[in-house]
Amino acid sequence: MSMTNRPATRFLDRATPPHIATLILLTGISALSMNIFLPSLPAMTLWFGTDYHVMQLSVALYLAVNAFLQILVGPISDKFGRRPVLLWGLSLFLLATIGCIYAPNVETFLAFRMAQAVIASAMVLGRAVVRDIYPQDEAAAMIGYVTMGMAVVPMFGPVIGGALEGLFDWRANFWLLFAAGAIVLTLTWRDLGETGRKSGLSLARQFREYPELLKSPRFWGYALSSGLSSGAFFAYLGGAPFVATELFGMSPSVMGLYFGAPALGYFFGNFLSGRYSARIGVDTMVKWGCYINFIGIALSLSLFFAGFGSPETFFGLMTFVGLGNGMSIPNATSGALSVRPHLAGTASGLSGAIMLGGGAGLSALAGTLLSPETGAYPLLGLMLVTASGAIIAIHLVIRRSRRLHL
Repeated sequence: MSMTNRPATRFLDRATPPHIATLILLTGISALSMNIFLPSLPAMTLWFGTDYHVMQLSVALYLAVNAFLQILVGPISDKFGRRPVLLWGLSLFLLATIGCIYAPNVETFLAFRMAQAVIASAMVLGRAVVRDIYPQDEAAAMIGYVTMGMAVVPMFGPVIGGALEGLFDWRANFWLLFAAGAIVLTLTWRDLGETGRKSGLSLARQFREYPELLKSPRFWGYALSSGLSSGAFFAYLGGAPFVATELFGMSPSVMGLYFGAPALGYFFGNFLSGRYSARIGVDTMVKWGCYINFIGIALSLSLFFAGFGSPETFFGLMTFVGLGNGMSIPNATSGALSVRPHLAGTASGLSGAIMLGGGAGLSALAGTLLSPETGAYPLLGLMLVTASGAIIAIHLVIRRSRRLHL
């Protein structure tokens, strides 16, 4: 169906397709939960009387559970519909956030932090809703706009988080998450009707549809190009707070200002995706995004080797990582969802799980590799390897597509 034949969107009328603002906020709340409290990690380490590597698990464990839940959310939403799964996910997120705020010890905090990962439903189904109502190239453009929520929010999230900790303490970050979650839940209830066509299959049969995706080389190529490209960013999430505080001696509020550099690039990359994906195709956008990602990391590593590493070069060149991700992720996601359109929810969940599962591992690995003696080299080396893998993956997709069209 073309966009001109689609019913007009009326805001807060769930009888029409959801407004793009609702979809942006759904992906935005998921991104905010991931990174708003990162400037507070050193203070939280002292508060709970633990060490940094344990506290850093609040990122890695969250991403791991998020990845696992994405595998479940896709098929469940294909079976029962997007709307009920979203409403339940947002409600449970609010309860988990309260648990984080009042956690008496680090073990309880980490348990509720993992429970917060139920917000994965917002990220998965925000993308699936787009694919429900748009064909592939238009969907890539719309996913680019929708995932701007994942760019704008991380851009300001750490800045706000660092400022809130300075004014109050780390728990203020989670109170903000609770308020934002309540607003998004209300908006979703009012604006988002059902967009998916329920499969009619049993849930067990729905999960048995996974092999159809897993046997597709193109699905794997798109999922891996997205996962490895974003893997550089997730490694950054795990390692950059340590680099900022231990290597550069930055305060939480200053680190928050610098930390959002990749999100600035991501925002512009998403804009380019929204503007040009339908015109030049998803594969080309993914390819150039992966190369830009690689170039930014390689330049940063080269400057450290040359003795010119600084907060400005380290964080400034991370805008290339964001720019590349903003071009590659929405387009690779649209490609993955379009390999088997009748399994859009399942594909969104599985590709997201691959991305975040790998991200969890890379985030944890980055945290363990770094020490005051190593400097930023292990982090940048890890990021460079993952960026290289993304380039290989998308070139395999392009070669496969050419064979299919011969």
